[in-house]
Amino acid sequence: ERFFPEPLERTSRPGIAVGMAWTPHGGDLLYIEATAIPAGRGNLTLTGQLGDVMKESALIALSYARSASIELLHKNFDFGSHDIHIHIPSGAIPKDGPSAGITMLCAIASLLLDRPVAEGVAMTGEITLRGAVLPVGGIKEKVLAAHRGRIRKIILPRRNEQDLHDVPENVRKEMEFAFVDNVEQVMREAFPGTGTGIKLQPISPAAA
Repeated sequence: ERFFPEPLERTSRPGIAVGMAWTPHGGDLLYIEATAIPAGRGNLTLTGQLGDVMKESALIALSYARSASIELLHKNFDFGSHDIHIHIPSGAIPKDGPSAGITMLCAIASLLLDRPVAEGVAMTGEITLRGAVLPVGGIKEKVLAAHRGRIRKIILPRRNEQDLHDVPENVRKEMEFAFVDNVEQVMREAFPGTGTGIKLQPISPAAA
């Protein structure tokens, strides 16, 4: 069946981030959506037929967001009285793998900031509870999928920079790549134009 990429216009709303996935047939784009449900109890709902690894990535992303201070964040948001729902469309297609952590975190941050992720940006990478960004696999397939989907800029773990040698030169020349080591660098790339950038740093016990 002929492949038609989803329109990037849908990412113009807060709470949506574009990730990239490896599949047995090549790469694909993942449109990860996040929403907050009031009158909740701080629960997390995941839909889209996610595997155990992606569920763990979502839990880590939410835990990091809950424990972090976000510059420009709406100060009255209370995680304890809202449920967070993360959804990846195309629910009939199983999805798993350790590469969607930063995308889920950006979807959550976009929701809380009420600000869309920068247009034409996709990303891949896993995160730790301390905010480090870990390398992932399938870079060639993911970059080619992003290129087909009219993505202009890709955020990648710095340790994956060497994997771009496998990507055709003509594709590399038509795209911009941002290499990151930590979550704060991801925020600067995903939400540009905020002076020093949006800071997403864990709150120390003393500060909390």
